[in-house]
Amino acid sequence: MYTHQKQIITAGTPLAQAKGALVMLHGRGSTARNIISLAADFNLSEFAIVAPQATNQSWYPYSFMAPVEENQPALDSALEVIGQAVADIIAAGIPADKIYFAGFSQGACLTLEYIARNAQRFGGAVAFTGGLIGEELLLSNYKGDFANTPILITTGDPDPHVPLSRVEESVSILKNLGAEVTLKVFKGRPHTILSEEIELTNQLVFV
Repeated sequence: MYTHQKQIITAGTPLAQAKGALVMLHGRGSTARNIISLAADFNLSEFAIVAPQATNQSWYPYSFMAPVEENQPALDSALEVIGQAVADIIAAGIPADKIYFAGFSQGACLTLEYIARNAQRFGGAVAFTGGLIGEELLLSNYKGDFANTPILITTGDPDPHVPLSRVEESVSILKNLGAEVTLKVFKGRPHTILSEEIELTNQLVFV
């Protein structure tokens, strides 16, 4: 549970031939294979899809709003797995501005946490129901410049796991790091991904 083995599922175009790469992060209790199936709905061609698998199907044990130390060392281990995946993509010749990220729920929180800690010009990111991680957000963790990287965050209001206030706080931090953030709130939406969210992803991120 506390350290994640480097288990990566891949799909799409092999990295060596790909024009870009998409890192996909599954939610708690789900799998890399499950989140990869979503990529078929994205407006992608000649992309490598890279999906790390969390040990025991969970990236960290408690709520993303718990004190960070309670989610350690699993959280640092999860961030390290993403960092290794990104390093492998770059080593294959795909630059950071052609690397995209997408995650749902726990995977969306992890997506935002990783990119905010490593802000640079990425291709884009989509967080389906997520926010930055921690009981309190430490601004000193987040550095760099997104240089107008497009980021889409979608969420329900109310959502059983992710308070809208934390999503809005996360949007503010990402904007301060130079991201082009779009937040779309769906009133009364269950904890799932709607077809409308996929359409928004294709309009705003995979363009």
